[in-house]
Amino acid sequence: MKVYILTLFPEVFGPVLQSSILKRAGEAGILQVKTVNIRDFAVDSHGTVDDYPYGGGPGMVLKPEPVYDALAWVRSDCGTKPYVALMTPQGRRFSAQVARDLAKRDPLVLVAGHYEGFDERIRSFSDDEISIGDFVLTGGEIAAMAVLDATARFLPGVLGDETSAESDSFSDGLLEGPQYTRPQEFLGMEVPLVLRQGDRAAIVRWRRKESLRRTLERRRDLLRDAVLTYEDRRLLAEVLEEERVDGKDLW
Repeated sequence: MKVYILTLFPEVFGPVLQSSILKRAGEAGILQVKTVNIRDFAVDSHGTVDDYPYGGGPGMVLKPEPVYDALAWVRSDCGTKPYVALMTPQGRRFSAQVARDLAKRDPLVLVAGHYEGFDERIRSFSDDEISIGDFVLTGGEIAAMAVLDATARFLPGVLGDETSAESDSFSDGLLEGPQYTRPQEFLGMEVPLVLRQGDRAAIVRWRRKESLRRTLERRRDLLRDAVLTYEDRRLLAEVLEEERVDGKDLW
């Protein structure tokens, strides 16, 4: 998969792309990431990429011409029309499902804005607008890193275990349940017996039940939208009874 990142600060992506899973994905040829410096497409010799907003107001606004020309270069480089996503707090909320969908968009362009925002006309060059949360960052670089990392996990061959991404939190609308490793006992806290007995079916059932329990405790809102099987509902009913919690709003 080819991913282009349009940014004013390409240097900040170096450590991220040269570490952990993204580095291995690049070395394996599964993921090819190119950072494109928007300033290289500035409209004057001073490298101007921003200007004061019409009508006045605080801050500077990213100009449309450099972004348009940078996208034109990307189209010529990849030989086709890419899927373009703007990183903006005004976009749709990023999620595991959005990451899964973006993993199918090849080539993909992530545009990291800066300053006070984008000239409105830049939106007409894009196919998508993505927000990683209800807060404002100094620039879109951190958001682009988060989107890239989460999306890469859904590319075949990126993770050592192909089931890892599907068992992560949010992959099926629920939070992941508790995980344990050795030692069996630490500071008086023991690994649950069911995980030590080797009964695969019992382990699967326990993990699903604990995933439902954790979601109920920490992100009850997710349960209202999750697609639950008949068995899930039975397990959730057990959790509600054990926790002595009213679940009328969940059904």
